[in-house]
Amino acid sequence: MDINTTIKLNNGVKMPVFGLGTYKAAPNEVGNAILWALKAGYRHIDTAAIYGNEKEIGDAIKKSGLKRENIFITTKLWNDDQDDPEKALNESLRKLQTNYVDLYMMHWPVEETRIKAWKVMEKLYKEGKCRSIGVSNFLIRHLKELLKTAEVVPVVNQVEFSPFLFLKELLDFCNEKGTVLEAYSPLTRGQKLNDPKLVEIAEKYKKTPAQLLIRWVLQHNMIVIPKSVHKKRIEENADIFDFEISSDDMKKMNSFNENFRTCWDPQNIP
Repeated sequence: MDINTTIKLNNGVKMPVFGLGTYKAAPNEVGNAILWALKAGYRHIDTAAIYGNEKEIGDAIKKSGLKRENIFITTKLWNDDQDDPEKALNESLRKLQTNYVDLYMMHWPVEETRIKAWKVMEKLYKEGKCRSIGVSNFLIRHLKELLKTAEVVPVVNQVEFSPFLFLKELLDFCNEKGTVLEAYSPLTRGQKLNDPKLVEIAEKYKKTPAQLLIRWVLQHNMIVIPKSVHKKRIEENADIFDFEISSDDMKKMNSFNENFRTCWDPQNIP
C-alpha cells in the first residue's frame, strides 16, 4: 500500500484510498492546501457544495498543472438542493471548472427527499456527469430503505469514523452490500490525539497519534480523508505507508470505541 493505492468501487471505477478533506477549509486557505497536497502525492480531493470552497479548489487544480483525469474529485449534494440535484451538480461543476466529478454524494439522508433525489443522481450518473454516485452519513436503516428502490448501489458511504467511533456493524453491512465505507474526521478534530492509550501505541511505531489513526482506518480496507490546511501536517498525514499496525494493536484500537462524535449525529434522522 502506498499513496497511489486505489480501491475498485462496485462500478469498476478506481478511487484512491487516501485523500484530502476540505471541510471548514476557508476559501482563502484551501488553495494552498490543495497545491501542497498535490505536490506531496495526494490525488484525491474531497469537497462539498456547502463547504463554500469549490471554486478555489477548481482554481488550485488548474494551477497545479496536473491532468484532470489524474485527480479524483468528490463533491456533495447539499440538503436544501435535494429537490433539484441536476441544478446543484451543474453549479458544482461550474465552480470546480470541470465537466464531470469522479464521485457525487448525497450529503445527508434527508427524510422527505432522499429517495427521489437518488433517482435523479442515478440519471446524472448514467449521463456521465459523475463517474460514480454515493451517499454520506447514511446508517444501516437509511441504506436498507434506499436499496429497496435503487437501480444503482451507492459506491461509497462517507461517515465520521475513528477508533473512538468504531461503527463495526455499519462497516460489515456496507462490505456485504458492495459499498465502500469512507472515513471523515478520522483525527477526531484533534480532540483525542492526547489520549494515553493512543499515544502509547503511536510511540511504539515511532509515529504521531494522527498518523496511527489514519493507518488504522486504511487497515480496515476503508478510504480516509484527513483534513488539514497546514503544509507540515498535510505532508505528515501522508507519511503512513512505511509501517503496519499489528493485529493485536488493531484489536486494542478497535476497543477504544466510545461512540465519540465531533459532527452532527445521523442517528436523529428517521
